[in-house]
This record gives sequence, structure tokens and C-alpha cells, in this order.
Amino acid sequence: MIKIKVAHGPAQHELFVPAHSTFGELKKEIYQKTGLEPDKQKVLFRVKEKEDREHLHSAAVKDNSKVLVLENRASKEKKIEEMMSSKQKVGETTASKENKVEEMKESEEMSKAFAAVAGVRKEVDKLSERVAALEVAVNSGTKVADEEFVVSAELLMRELLKLDGIEAEGEAKFQRKAEVRRVQNFHETLDKLKARNSNPFSNSSKAVSVTTKWGTFDSGMEA
Repeated sequence: MIKIKVAHGPAQHELFVPAHSTFGELKKEIYQKTGLEPDKQKVLFRVKEKEDREHLHSAAVKDNSKVLVLENRASKEKKIEEMMSSKQKVGETTASKENKVEEMKESEEMSKAFAAVAGVRKEVDKLSERVAALEVAVNSGTKVADEEFVVSAELLMRELLKLDGIEAEGEAKFQRKAEVRRVQNFHETLDKLKARNSNPFSNSSKAVSVTTKWGTFDSGMEA
């Protein structure tokens, strides 16, 4: 049995499952903890969504690994459509007036979405500098403490969680997807840098802590 740390919104859970379980089986355990049905779950490990049939060990999930659980966006959109449909039925007698109100709400929601994506973009820009600093250190042969890669990954995961919570359409939706891709790319870069940093031929006497330059960053999540 291995312990899996599960992040679902602001909640943190711990699950114990057989090491050879599939992600589909893990979803069933997550359902018991969160109440989110398996077919509505999107399980991410290292910022990548995993298929139900894939086994934990084949994805390098080990004891104390952490996964992120998001609600499937199709499920969210279905809920919104149902709510909109319900509102339309109730307001048929005052359609014209309600349409104006709805247009105002949509405009306000779009503005909020743009602002939310911009806020995440600003944080990801800062994190890109952090990743660049790690890259310079590793490329120069400097041994970087593993904790720096762990913290950086946690910070990226937090921004991904923020992006998933943004309801957006049109251009705002496109911008949100672009930021998701940026976060995924930075996470892949971290994985590669961490692997190179673990090279046994590296000079361990040069070990440094890059975060001393980034004191304002705090993952807000337990490692």
C-alpha cells in the first residue's frame, strides 16, 4: 500500500491504495473522500491528466506522491447550461428585461475572467523567472537542492488550480488555455532540470538554495 496526497480545491486528503492500482481505481477512492463522481473527475499527476486504465506505478506515482483532482470541465459547463435553461424558463414573461440584465452579467463575468487570467499570468511570469534561475544554475554545473524543484512544482500546481476555477468564454477561454499550456511547459522543464541535477557526476559541494532569491514565493501547500 502507498499513501497518495490528494488536492481537491482548498481541501487536502490522504488515501492509501495498492501500488499497482489504476487511476480509475484511484478515482473510486477519491469519490469516497470528496463525493465527486469518478466520471466527473480529472486527475492530474505532474500537471498531466491521467487515463483511467493507466497504472500508478507506470506513471511513477510513489509513496507520498501528490495528485490534483479537478472537476471535469464538461460537467461544469453542463451545470451552467442547466442553470441557464432554468432561468430562461422562469423568465419567459419578462424576456426582454431579463435579456438586458443577462447581457450585463455576461459582460461583467467576461471582465472578471480576463482579470483573473491576467492575475495568473502575472504569477506565472514570476515563476518563469524562478525556473530560468534554476536552469542557469543546473547548466552551470551547480548542484541545486531538490527542495527547490519541489517548491517550484507546487507553485505551478497552485496556478493551474486557479486557472481551472476560472469560468471563461471566447477570448478569455483562449487566454486561459494558453496559460495552462505555459504552466505545463514549465513543469516539464522542471522535470528535465531535476533529472539533470540528479546526475551523480555533479559536484555536490556546490549545492545551493535558489529560493534565497525568491523569498516572496510561498506554495501555501505542504510538500
